[in-house]
Amino acid sequence: MSLPEAVGNRIRELRKAKGWTQEQLAEAAGLHYSYIGGVERGDRNISLETLEKIMTGLQVLADELFKFEEDSAYRRALDEHITLIGGQDAEQIKSLTKINREILISIENARKTPDEG
Repeated sequence: MSLPEAVGNRIRELRKAKGWTQEQLAEAAGLHYSYIGGVERGDRNISLETLEKIMTGLQVLADELFKFEEDSAYRRALDEHITLIGGQDAEQIKSLTKINREILISIENARKTPDEG
């Protein structure tokens, strides 16, 4: 698979994790929806400026865009989580992290048997 195809696939994964259509991503990125389709198929050799517009539209950082892993339920769930918190400010992300940590601790404690705890 070529780099444009891999990047296009990743953009599609992140777009779908947000529950967006190509039209919605195009609007958020300030691009035409047919252009987004070409990017997702790997038909377009996009500039860094265009890539930045797409990243801004998706509210993801470059490291998330270049995480090429096998398609899995884990990766899709993680992408969805990242896109949900991506538009929040730093304080909101800190609050969400604290809440998630408390939930995970509660789940772990519930798994323990009474004589383990």
